[in-house]
Amino acid sequence: MEFALEEKRQLVEPHYPDLSIVRQCELLGLNRSSRYYEPRGVSDDELEVMRLIDEQYTRTPFYGIRRMKIALQEQGHRVNQKRVQRLMRQMGIEAIYPKPKLSQRNEAHKIYPYLLRGLEIDQPDQVWATDITYIRMHRGFVYLVAIMDWFSRYVLSWSVSVTMDVYFCLEALDKALRQGKPGIFNSDQGSQFTSREFTGLLLDAGIGISMDGRGRVFDNIFIERLWRSIKYEEVYLKEYQDVLSCIAGLQAYFRFYNDERPHQALGYRTPKEVYCARP
Repeated sequence: MEFALEEKRQLVEPHYPDLSIVRQCELLGLNRSSRYYEPRGVSDDELEVMRLIDEQYTRTPFYGIRRMKIALQEQGHRVNQKRVQRLMRQMGIEAIYPKPKLSQRNEAHKIYPYLLRGLEIDQPDQVWATDITYIRMHRGFVYLVAIMDWFSRYVLSWSVSVTMDVYFCLEALDKALRQGKPGIFNSDQGSQFTSREFTGLLLDAGIGISMDGRGRVFDNIFIERLWRSIKYEEVYLKEYQDVLSCIAGLQAYFRFYNDERPHQALGYRTPKEVYCARP
C-alpha cells in the first residue's frame, strides 16, 4: 500500500508504541528526520532566487556573494548583497575559497588531520569519502549526504533529510558499513562529521579518520564531481513535488550512476564493475 508523506508521518509513533521511531521510519521507507518535517515558510520568490543561486553555483563555484548578486541582477532579480548572503548561508554555499560547506565546524569537536596527501589510492575500500549538498524541490528543499568509495567512485550509501542534524549522516554511515570497511574515511570538518557519534562509529570499527584542510576544495574532489553529475543529469531535469518523489528520483539516479554510467577515468567501466572487482 502506498502512503503520501503526511500519511506516513501520521503512522509513525502513536500507533505502534512497541516499535522504535527509527524502525517505524525504516519500515515505511521514511527518513526519521522527515517525521518532524513541516513545510518551510519560504516564498515563491525566495525559492526561485535559491534555485538560480544553486544553478549558478554549480556552474561557477568560485562566485562569492558580490559576483552572485551581479549574476542574479543580470537575470532580472532585484537582490541586494545582504539578501544574497542570507540565502547562500541558508543553503550552505560559500565560494570555492574557502571550500563550500553545508556543514559548519563545531569548535568543541576534535579535528583530525588530512591523511590522503601523497597517498597512492589503488584499490577499493582503501578510502571512503563523504559530503553534504543542497537538493531543490518544487516547494522547498532537502539535504543529501552520500558516501563514496574513492578508488571506484562507487556510491555505497546515501540519505536525505529536511534538517542538518547528524542523524541522516549516521544512517548513511551505518548502511555503508554493512557493505564493507575502508582503511581511511575522509570528510570535511563539518559538525556532523566531527561529532562524537559519527567519529565514534569510525573509531569503534578501527577506521582511520581523515578531514579536509580548511579552504582546500580539492581535498574531496570526487564528491564535488558527484554533486555536479547529480545536479546536471538528474535534479535540474526534474521537478520533485515532495520529499518522496525526490527520494525516488535520487534512488533511480544512484542506481544508474553505479551500475550503468561508464567513467572515462575508470577506463569506461562503471563504478560497480570496478568496486566489485576488488581482490
